[in-house]
Amino acid sequence: MSKPMTRRGFIQQAAAGSAAITWMSAGQAPSLFAAEAAKPALLGGTPVHPGGWPTWPTWSESWEPAVLKVLRSRKWFRGSGETVAEFEAAYANLLGAKRCLATASGTTALLVALHVMDVDAGDEVIVSPYTFIATYNVILINKALPVFADTDPATLTMDPASIESRITDRTRAILPVHIYGMPCDMDPINALAKKHKLAVVEDACQAWLAEYKGQKCGTLGDLGCFSFQESKHLPAGEGGAVTGNSDELIDRCTSFHNCGRACGSFKGDKPYFTRGSNYRMQHFQAALLTQQLDKLVRDTAVRRENADYLTAQLRQIPGIQPVRLPENSRAVWHLYPFRYDSRQFSGLSRDKFIRALNAEGIPASSVYHEMYFDGLIDEAINSRGYKKLFSAERLKAYRDSLQELKGNRLVCQTTVAVTQNLLLAERGDLDHIIEAIGKIHAHSAALAKAA
Repeated sequence: MSKPMTRRGFIQQAAAGSAAITWMSAGQAPSLFAAEAAKPALLGGTPVHPGGWPTWPTWSESWEPAVLKVLRSRKWFRGSGETVAEFEAAYANLLGAKRCLATASGTTALLVALHVMDVDAGDEVIVSPYTFIATYNVILINKALPVFADTDPATLTMDPASIESRITDRTRAILPVHIYGMPCDMDPINALAKKHKLAVVEDACQAWLAEYKGQKCGTLGDLGCFSFQESKHLPAGEGGAVTGNSDELIDRCTSFHNCGRACGSFKGDKPYFTRGSNYRMQHFQAALLTQQLDKLVRDTAVRRENADYLTAQLRQIPGIQPVRLPENSRAVWHLYPFRYDSRQFSGLSRDKFIRALNAEGIPASSVYHEMYFDGLIDEAINSRGYKKLFSAERLKAYRDSLQELKGNRLVCQTTVAVTQNLLLAERGDLDHIIEAIGKIHAHSAALAKAA
């Protein structure tokens, strides 16, 4: 099997870069115009989509004056200007959160949040295994153990039913991940957290404006964390944010991210009275982010409309299973994923299916794999520090438990995704995605036999 492409690498490739489908009645197989005559590009035919896709990130000259204003002010450091604070207020208002703290990245936002929720050495944090590696690393950096709840194959998010059996007397927090901008089912997660007196930190780093039962992701737990890295829907190269509805918690976050300086209700007798680090955002980033908030709202509406269109069409193709969202929720589709069943494609492997899609001009990837087998978990639990903090029996049982993540294994083996910039394309281009998958389905037997 070929080495999986990283999510960011896939996004960069997709960003660099029609015959119509008619459908029979719902539940029946698709029928392509001249499907049998249209040879797949992987077999020497003409690609369905010969052109490119919307580039990402985008730039507007109208944003330049605000950035130049920051440059010319010579107030570039967070402590000497107001631009970051203005962004924090605007982003909190957009989400319906009481407070927002801007940080240097999504990773640092998670580090700040876990520290403030008192995740410490020797603790355990229940987390989704289907996520970007930063979610694992922030737990490991705290010398805590990332205990993986299983993934629900229907939703690609944390399966609430798998959480309680993993709670121990060392469990300190639950870290659900709204992966690809798809909300986790937060009601049962929060109920379990309340029952066991656990903190809830939302990894909403791919979920700007995602909604669960009328509330925005990032406002559903004790704290929420966001990323503004270049691939994200609200990009500034790097950057992140912590959101919450508790002044006390955000004051503590602000102190920790600013070298331990006092903030609001959280202060002592000395200037540096508590532990802290430098996780501050710069004014350049904030100026860029603030000007994109209205664009974020507009783009999100377009992505949602186009994702709904794709879902309605793709679910009619045998072997293609779009993701199920929680009741009364709305995703924002950082990636648009679906599950692929090779049995409905004449045994065509997922890797070859993806290669066939790419050949048709549709950038697609498997994205995440079982990263807990890549070595970083073994490195951590075999380290001197972890051996001091946890018994040999606990570390062995923990390592063995990784084999139990059957839902996540299935998700990693069967998921295919396209990036959000494709959802910003014209409807005719989206039809190319549908047509390409339909063409591959129609010729799957020949593709499966080809070298």
